[in-house]
Amino acid sequence: MTEDPTRKHPRPDFPRQDQEHPGWTGPMDPPPDHGEDSYEGSGLLHDRKAVVTGGDSGIGRAVALAYAREGADVLFTHLREEEGEAAGTSRLVEDAGRKAVAVPCDIREEEQCRRLVERAVAEFGRIDILVNNAAYQMSQPDGIQAISTEQFDRVVRTNLYGMFWLCKLALPHIPAGGSIINSTSVQAYKPSPHLLDYATTKGAIVTFTQGLAQMLAADGIRVNAVAPGPVWTPLIPATMPDTVEFGKQAPLGRPAQPAEMAPAYVFLASPRASFITAEILNATGGTPLP
Repeated sequence: MTEDPTRKHPRPDFPRQDQEHPGWTGPMDPPPDHGEDSYEGSGLLHDRKAVVTGGDSGIGRAVALAYAREGADVLFTHLREEEGEAAGTSRLVEDAGRKAVAVPCDIREEEQCRRLVERAVAEFGRIDILVNNAAYQMSQPDGIQAISTEQFDRVVRTNLYGMFWLCKLALPHIPAGGSIINSTSVQAYKPSPHLLDYATTKGAIVTFTQGLAQMLAADGIRVNAVAPGPVWTPLIPATMPDTVEFGKQAPLGRPAQPAEMAPAYVFLASPRASFITAEILNATGGTPLP
């Protein structure tokens, strides 16, 4: 039986809620859906070795779960204060019968990125899939004057430097047939003024993805990105001033759940996307993008 996508998951208005960064899954109302009870694998990523940044919650957790149910082993990153969240992701991966490796890592630091890649190679021997998903944002409704240099630096180093370093360091360990998938955003094309710095980095990720894809095409390594619209993750109550109407602006009238993003990352990593590179897969809930 078909489902009405406007009614498949909770719609705003949501209860008022806010959290300290980095945010936690447990207190969220409604609880995020990562596909725990719905995602069914079909062997698309059998015996693949995946690295997913920001895999403790939100989109990253949903991707780790989906990859595991598709047959992949998953190493994922989390911040040190997110060990409890990371344990939840590890359980989901292991329950799917795959190896889970949770690594505390601040991707703003090049040396930590280096150690992360070394750990992945030590655990798996290679990296078939690299998902650059970890990101930082902080809403500033008062505009550019309220964006401190410290905040701008954190946003850029998390969203761009980390992606750059991990791609550069991982490439010697990605074989032909491997895949790099970056997380950009609807913000890259339709920036919200209160997320100016975040939107700027997401636009840069589009350019980086398309350029790197051309660079690596002859090596048989595909590079793509997913551009989500509003998604209900712990980052939202931790960084937005008002979550009551979050996602209402999407044509489908609600935010996505993380589980609705995971199939895009599975498809782009799978052999079914073997002729797809330098593409941005838009999953915006109906917001038209170029």
